[in-house]
Amino acid sequence: MPFVNWFRRNLVVIAGLLTLGYLLLPNVVVTVFSFNKPKGRFNYQWQQFSTEAWKDPCGVAGMCGSLSLSLQIAFWATLGATVLGTMIAFALVRYRFRARGAVNSLIFLPMAMPEVVMAASLLTLFLNLGAQLGFWTVLIAHIMFCLSFVVTAVKARVMSMDPRLEQAAQDLYAGPAQTFLRVTLPIAAPGIAAGALLAFALSFDDFIITNFNAGSTVTFPMFVWGSAQRGTPVQINVIGTAMFLVAVLFVLTSMVISNRRNRQKA
Repeated sequence: MPFVNWFRRNLVVIAGLLTLGYLLLPNVVVTVFSFNKPKGRFNYQWQQFSTEAWKDPCGVAGMCGSLSLSLQIAFWATLGATVLGTMIAFALVRYRFRARGAVNSLIFLPMAMPEVVMAASLLTLFLNLGAQLGFWTVLIAHIMFCLSFVVTAVKARVMSMDPRLEQAAQDLYAGPAQTFLRVTLPIAAPGIAAGALLAFALSFDDFIITNFNAGSTVTFPMFVWGSAQRGTPVQINVIGTAMFLVAVLFVLTSMVISNRRNRQKA
C-alpha cells in the first residue's frame, strides 16, 4: 500500500502541520473578520468585505488610548521584571545563602497560583496600604507576576553556562565588569531576551489581575471585554491582526539574523 507507507513516513510532519493549523486558526478568523462590515453591533457573522476599519483603526472612542496604556504598562513591567529577574537568577545560581532553597520554591509560586487568587491578594494589599488603584498598582502587579517567568528563563540559561569561559577571561586579565559585559552577558542574553518577550506578552494580555487592581484605568484587554458586552467593533480585529503580523515579522527577522550568523560561523 503506497499511500499507507507514505502516511507512516510523514506522520510526524502531518501531525505537526495539523497542530500548527489548529493554533493559527483563531488568528486567521480574526484577520478575515477585520475586513468585515457587520450590519449590527457584533462582528460575529460575515456580511460584506470592507477596508473601512483598516483606514480608521482608532475610529472607536477610547480604543487606541487603552492600547497605548497597555503598551506602556507592558514595556515598563517588562523592563522592571527583566532587570530584577536577571539579578535574582544570577544570585540563585552563583551564590549560596540561607533560605536559598525556600526562595527557589517561592519563585514558582506565582506561576502555580491561580490568577484570581493573586489578583485578590494584591487588591487586599493595596487597599490595606491605602494605595490609589490605577496605573501604578497595575504596573506593580504586572512586575510581580512576570518576575517568576523571567527568573525561570534566565536561570535555565545561567545554569547551562560553562564557568571556564569566565575563568579564561579572567586569566587574560579581564576585570569583573569586562568579564560580565563581554562574556557572561552575551551568553546569558538569549535567556534574558526570552524572559523579556514572555513578560511583555503576559503583561500586555493580562485581564484578571489588571481588572482587580486597575481602578478606573482601562487597558486594551479590559476595553475588549467591555466592548464584548455592548458590541464588538471591527477595529478590535484590526488591532489584533496588526499585532499578530508584527509578532510574525519579529520572529522571521530573528530567524534570518540567526541563520546569517550561523553561516558566517560555518
